[in-house]
Amino acid sequence: MSGAAVCTNSGGRRFVFRAASLPDQLDLIVPELLQASYSFYIWPSAPVLAWFLWSQRNSICGKRILEIGSGTALPGILAAKCGAIVTLTDSCTLPKSLAHISHCCQVNGLTPGKDIEVVGLSWGLFLKDNFRIGPFDLIIGSDCFYDPAIFEEILVTIAYFLERDNARFLFTYQERSSDWTIEALLKKWNLKANLIDLLSIGEVHGINFAELMGDHSIHLLEIVRA
Repeated sequence: MSGAAVCTNSGGRRFVFRAASLPDQLDLIVPELLQASYSFYIWPSAPVLAWFLWSQRNSICGKRILEIGSGTALPGILAAKCGAIVTLTDSCTLPKSLAHISHCCQVNGLTPGKDIEVVGLSWGLFLKDNFRIGPFDLIIGSDCFYDPAIFEEILVTIAYFLERDNARFLFTYQERSSDWTIEALLKKWNLKANLIDLLSIGEVHGINFAELMGDHSIHLLEIVRA
């Protein structure tokens, strides 16, 4: 398995997901706009989460999945291509980001509103339309915890969906400061987090997560109700 993505002539990045011992293969192309805002760029945590979902592709088939802070939506698009029922979201105040998510879906043969859903969802802001989406079995996110100022907004949103749907939240995050923590917020919102051992999972499924992470410290956690 090679975790490297290949740049294409169209300005996108091509990701090839393969199984270690089976003929399964999935090719995805994700357009990037490197001069635009951060939501148009594939951050290192996204391929790590996508490869984890690929390792779990049989168990996520048919599951109802919500991706928060989708950005270029690599993990969510992969889940949809593996048979999950996926809703991709980004801030409802960023229409260009939502339009780019739709474009990423279309590049990979998914029609928004038919094969996959794309909706606005702002963390910590509960609008009428937000109560209409779902229910969900699983919530996913990659590198959402990039600024301590928004940690509680994320967890308030997650707590709502976990309580409403009895779901769980899987997310990858890139460690940027040892001083950043969500421990107190987890207690406040009656949540608990479990660290998932990516290296052990990689050994079982033939995925080199250390290669995928490169020089970054990236972790996979699961949050559930306490």
